[in-house]
Amino acid sequence: MNKGLLVVSFGTSVSETRKKTIEAIEAELAAAFPERRTYRAWTSGIIRKKLLRTENLAIDSVEEALERMLADGITDLLVQPTHMLPGAEFAKAEAALREYAPRFDSVSLGKPLLSDEADVRRMAGILEDTFYYVPPAELLALMGHGSETAEHNVYLMLNEAFDKDGYRHFRVGTVEATPGFAPITEAAKERKPTRIHLLPFLVVAGDHALNDMAGEEADSWASRLRSRGYEVDCILRGLGEYPKVRAAYVEHAKRAEALR
Repeated sequence: MNKGLLVVSFGTSVSETRKKTIEAIEAELAAAFPERRTYRAWTSGIIRKKLLRTENLAIDSVEEALERMLADGITDLLVQPTHMLPGAEFAKAEAALREYAPRFDSVSLGKPLLSDEADVRRMAGILEDTFYYVPPAELLALMGHGSETAEHNVYLMLNEAFDKDGYRHFRVGTVEATPGFAPITEAAKERKPTRIHLLPFLVVAGDHALNDMAGEEADSWASRLRSRGYEVDCILRGLGEYPKVRAAYVEHAKRAEALR
């Protein structure tokens, strides 16, 4: 078998969500490309070191995985990132791939989950279909990470898509960068919801979801909203747990392979 599939993720130190998200995405990608041998790489060196220390689990960097594939005789390479955006972490993987590309006969790179307007529209539809039960009197507040290097602000685009679809009670904000927490507080002030559902707009429900969103500390989103008198419900599910999101990654990989 000289065909390989490399699934590149940021990574997570929370083993429970890793199994439900990253490993679930990897499994569906492997099933979609049975003729390819599947490999894994994570871009976060900090998380890789932590897992090696705490779980004795060794996970390759992108460079290590590419070296492993070359040693195994892989010549036809397909890479699919599980990153959400074409931001800094994806850029690291892309740079490594450019360096190694001349050593493979064929290289294809799939796009991150939200790489263009069509991706954002599809994500809006997935969220609207999944959380159809949240009534207009309540608020679905999604916590994204945020990126200073993304080519487009998908968070603002997603809020615009919600508006167009008549889901003004769905809002996404970010831990970092723009738009921050403002879309959530503004929507809460305007709509005065009877309940706010907090959901991680992240592939994995890891540290950001557990601490920045749902944590007991005073600066978590849940605590800040409760201090303002809102009833808050935290949904600790990463986007990778939803079948339609996993299917989107598979579609991106198939599209990349077809463009060779």
